Amino acid sequence: MSTWTQVREITLMNLRSIPERLGPSLVIVVGIAGVVGVLVALLSMSSGLDETLGSGGRTDQVVITRGGSNGELASFLAIGSATLIKQDPGIARADDGTPLASSELIVITEVPRPGQRTGANVTLRGVEPVGLTLREGFRITRGRLFRPGVQELIVGNGAASQFSGLEVGRTLRFRGSTWTVVGHFESGGKYDSELWSDIGTVQGAWRRSGVSSILAQLKTPTVLPAMTARLKEDPQLDVEAKTQLDFYQGQSGQLTATIGILAGIVALIMAFGATFGALNTMYSAVSARTREIGTLRALGFGASPVVASVMAEALLLSTSGGALGALFAYLVFNGYAVSTLGGGFTQVAFQFAVTPQLVGIGLGLAIGIGFIGGLAPAIRAARIPVTSALRE
Repeated sequence: MSTWTQVREITLMNLRSIPERLGPSLVIVVGIAGVVGVLVALLSMSSGLDETLGSGGRTDQVVITRGGSNGELASFLAIGSATLIKQDPGIARADDGTPLASSELIVITEVPRPGQRTGANVTLRGVEPVGLTLREGFRITRGRLFRPGVQELIVGNGAASQFSGLEVGRTLRFRGSTWTVVGHFESGGKYDSELWSDIGTVQGAWRRSGVSSILAQLKTPTVLPAMTARLKEDPQLDVEAKTQLDFYQGQSGQLTATIGILAGIVALIMAFGATFGALNTMYSAVSARTREIGTLRALGFGASPVVASVMAEALLLSTSGGALGALFAYLVFNGYAVSTLGGGFTQVAFQFAVTPQLVGIGLGLAIGIGFIGGLAPAIRAARIPVTSALRE
């Protein structure tokens, strides 16, 4: 009988005996399912946040802020500086010759949380009309656009789904005055967590004479290095220019890295427990079949088929647990909408994203646990002397 035939026969024999050891087998499956489910769920939060903050970014648009600022909220540009920046030759022009650049003002507002008395900090962005056209994905999903000079707001779909009091027609109190929600919009990325209004109205209400940033359309992405050099050399300016994609990914990098580290630590601790559970279960399985293994060895079955059969059983149980955990994470968490504190101490609404890559990571971890948990018992089974096994 060939080695492959021996492996197949012993493996099938072991697999048929799994129902007889259903309790110990379930320990492995459920334990590994828990590890994979928690890991994939935590990583899906990081993936969803990174996707939200990075998906709205483009490489042919540039965000210009004050030099040294760590975000739009901490940035301030005087009106004169903003006007000077917009005249840069690297910025594209409309048909009438006006620059395709939007001066924007960022302020923090507070909106109610559903079922809570405390509020949440949400970004209110004052934009110029050209700022709406620069965002290709922008569209009004409900209601209408705000009117310049009137205290009206449009609300991102993400913010509307996470916070209360933002329905069309509702009013909010900001800076001692009443603002009316006239529409909902979607624009992709972090913008869907914001409130938008006319920049002039926001400047007047918050008594701001400048702007926070400028979003500009580049003629081509290749002009950015030269444009950056011109802005830095101008003695009247102290600014920093980054592509929109790089700017928003930089804002999310630290938070997503922290979540990833947390997921790794939690998964590592749980993986240790699952590995020891697999070891204990497989050792018990080997001990229960000592006489059976001795009989097979006496009939001419080699040590390698015994090792392969025990490993196959361990890997089958661990893979089943990994698939179960990944399926649970997908069904429960994929698309689950939440909000968290982002850059500038304001809330960012996003959805968990269980991607194929995360499922692959979870299954890889499950297979690793099964391999480690089954290797030592498999080697022990192969090394049991035939005479000792038959006396068991």
